Amino acid sequence: MNPMFARTEQRSLFGEILDWMLAPLLLLWPMSLGLTWIAAQAIANRPYDRDLAEVVRALARQAQIQASRDVGAADDARRVLEATAVALRRADDEDRIYFQVLGRRGELLAGVEELLVPLEGPADGAVVRFRDDQVGDEPVRVAWLWLAEPRQGDDSEALVQVAETLGKRSTLATEIIKGVILPQFVILPLAVVLVWFALSRGIRPLARLQARIRKRESTDLSPIPEGDVPDEVVPLVRSINDLLQRLDRTIATQRHFLADAAHQLKTPLAGLRTQAELAARDIDGGRADAATMKHSLRQIALSSQRAAHMVNQLLAMARAEDAGLDERRRSVDLAAVTRAVVRDFVPRSMERRIDLGYEGPEAGSGSTRLMAEPVLLSEMVRNLVDNALRYTPPGGTVTARIVPDPAGQAVVLEVEDSGPGIPPAEREAVFRPFYRALGTQVDGSGLGLAIVLEVAQRHDAEVTVTDARPRSGATTSMPGALFTVRFPRQAGAPTPGPKPQPQPAPVQP
Repeated sequence: MNPMFARTEQRSLFGEILDWMLAPLLLLWPMSLGLTWIAAQAIANRPYDRDLAEVVRALARQAQIQASRDVGAADDARRVLEATAVALRRADDEDRIYFQVLGRRGELLAGVEELLVPLEGPADGAVVRFRDDQVGDEPVRVAWLWLAEPRQGDDSEALVQVAETLGKRSTLATEIIKGVILPQFVILPLAVVLVWFALSRGIRPLARLQARIRKRESTDLSPIPEGDVPDEVVPLVRSINDLLQRLDRTIATQRHFLADAAHQLKTPLAGLRTQAELAARDIDGGRADAATMKHSLRQIALSSQRAAHMVNQLLAMARAEDAGLDERRRSVDLAAVTRAVVRDFVPRSMERRIDLGYEGPEAGSGSTRLMAEPVLLSEMVRNLVDNALRYTPPGGTVTARIVPDPAGQAVVLEVEDSGPGIPPAEREAVFRPFYRALGTQVDGSGLGLAIVLEVAQRHDAEVTVTDARPRSGATTSMPGALFTVRFPRQAGAPTPGPKPQPQPAPVQP
């Protein structure tokens, strides 16, 4: 399948907003569980750490008392410290308590040997510190305190440590987590339901807007009211209103164009019908001589020629408005196109005794190439030359030329005639379809210059019209008209080489 026509997956705005709202919630929920566990552990440790610190301080005071007595009473000191530790233990079947008292030389005075000496050294003041450790394979919470032994004037410090298993702490932390997490299993689904309900109400104005648009008639191009539209959707509604306004103008222009086209086609078709009826009447009345029939046939041919010209102009206008122009563009030599058009109009210029010529570089010089649609480019040049020949009186001149651009940024086409010219007040109006300058008896469809402007706009070119010669006060002066089309050099167009000087090359027999 052509990727240009591949159908993209249609997404739901409601579902996408719901995903973006619930995805962070579902992502943060496990993080909340982890943080709750850490906080529960810290909360559960606080009361038991305070109790453990009191045990350490009481045991440290007893150790200091025993250390200040006779040095030889080590066994008595051990028994006293163990009895003190047993007395400080609370009746607790869930956790076990271990204690250790080390002398200033690291000797064990009382307690168990499994407790490791902490890496942190003594601190200023009697500060109880805590750590998590293990006794065998059992995790414990340890509180320890360094204390000075005042004997013999020595400032060395002894160590008192008390460790407690984590049963009560784990139970309390679990209870805290249950108290926090279990309500979340109710709150989270409720939050999802509330979010879904809030989104449903939030996008309800979009559903109402969609219903209003669907109920519209195909001919109703009036703006969509913005009164009950959410602020976030107002720019979209304004863009749609702008599109409707432009579409309304386009349709009105097309209706006007079709009405003018029908009116313009009516004249040659009426002429055909009239001449055919006159010829039939002459035949029925016995007046069908050769001269009369020849005149009727000549008028029929002229009317059919006008109708065919009108149809061709309408088809050219439709081609110029085709949206697929960019796909048919290629490198075209404007000089070759102009010379070919001038050559085609030579018989007509000779019939009307008009000097028709071309001035500019030779075809294939490279300086006149541009990216364009060849058929439309030729149609534009033909209409410019045809318009000049129609308004130039016998004995006049028409010149099509390619003017080199000194900056090399454009290719310039000029078509100059020696006709009556176009007054400044009418120079914009002449590009409107079916417009004809007042006071002229020139036969035409009124579409030629409209096609020129449409083709130029499709190629990002600029069209201007000026007098070919300065106007004078004399009524017999003919200022002529000079049409200039400036094509910009686009990406992909060949870079021009040295610019040859334009030389007159009139196409005359």
